[in-house]
Amino acid sequence: MANIIRQKANSQKQQQEAVKSAGDITLTLPTYKGTMGPNVADVQALYKDHGIFTFDPGFMSTGSCQSAITFIDGDLGQLLYRGYPIDQLAENCTFLETCSLLMNGELPNKTELEEFENIVTQHTMVNEQVRTFYSGFRADAHPMAILCGATGALASFYHDSLDINNPDHREISAIRLIAKMPTLTAMAYKHSIGQPFMYPDNSLSFAGNFLRMMFAVPAEEYKVNPIVERAMDLIFILHADHEQNASTSTVRLAGSSGANPFTCIAAGIASLWGPAHGGANEAVLDMLAEVGSVENIPAYIEKVKDKANPTRLMGFGHRVYKNFDPRATLMRKTCHEVLGDLGINDPMLDIAMELERIALEDPYFVDRKLYPNVDFYSGIILRAIGIPTNMFTCIFALSRTVGWISHWMEMIAEPTQKIGRPRQLYTGATERNVTPLKKRK
Repeated sequence: MANIIRQKANSQKQQQEAVKSAGDITLTLPTYKGTMGPNVADVQALYKDHGIFTFDPGFMSTGSCQSAITFIDGDLGQLLYRGYPIDQLAENCTFLETCSLLMNGELPNKTELEEFENIVTQHTMVNEQVRTFYSGFRADAHPMAILCGATGALASFYHDSLDINNPDHREISAIRLIAKMPTLTAMAYKHSIGQPFMYPDNSLSFAGNFLRMMFAVPAEEYKVNPIVERAMDLIFILHADHEQNASTSTVRLAGSSGANPFTCIAAGIASLWGPAHGGANEAVLDMLAEVGSVENIPAYIEKVKDKANPTRLMGFGHRVYKNFDPRATLMRKTCHEVLGDLGINDPMLDIAMELERIALEDPYFVDRKLYPNVDFYSGIILRAIGIPTNMFTCIFALSRTVGWISHWMEMIAEPTQKIGRPRQLYTGATERNVTPLKKRK
């Protein structure tokens, strides 16, 4: 076996060397300029005209689509929804206002917002037969597994409006997904702890209704804490969209085949479930548990600073934002408001606050711009209000549904849209003949 592995490794190395020695060519490509951001080179005709493909693992330098929804400048720490800075939206708008903006391109006026809120509210309930799906899941099933399955199953209830070429069908499907995702998410939580499901209360706000479905029980009255309610709404706003990330690209790719929107969003949930994507705020809580106590922080920080040590400070820095995460600035204030109002005595929250202080003051982290990001603060808030760690990514999915469905709607309406079909750099065996079984050694 070792010999085979060595042979494969040597073969791969030879193939890589062959790739490197393929030679360079000079091309002249048309370029386009968007309203913001860097110029892009048009490589659509590259294979047809020159017989070559581009090679870009992770698509770090590839624009997969044309979009007018969200813009990020990581160097400036800028996040815009339809041109509006995220801090202004967080300060002046509710989540449903933000949903209307992302879906329709403009902020609604008072009448338009009332109509949008009304139609979303009318679709918060799910068919009673959906309850039977949940009973089929084990009580210890991960809530993301349940949410992914339940979301895809919605297509079996709304097959009368799945014509993706019909704008009215697309719109009602989008509304249904935004309205029902809090219900499905809360049901996943209730199932995991063995409590009865709570029906939506349409007299409450979007965030207030979600909190009630999560934490209320039939035997007692539940009152929504307004500070927690606003914090939840802010979390929804800040996670509503983030340009062409892995899950959004997954939704677009699935949708490019003509798949219905419910299965496309289920695909996005599956992608989000990955720890490198939506599991970041879970990783923050895991890190806090690993630290154990405030007294252990100095030793932990020394391990983080040791280049030879794999220990990482989770929830600090960001792959896209090279300066600071604009969402974190907003979330930090809300985090301290929630902790102050609830007055929770939680050792893990004490650890988090001390880590925050060190990261904002220690030159090692300041010089490297390893500031606390949105996942750090959202994880702390969610823990403080009683949401278990395994539900964190579900909250992320609930928030991001409007972004996913907005990108899906934009893509379907694009006249030049075609099925996604990425190319590859093939490094396998060249053509060879099959040796009959009896002659193989």
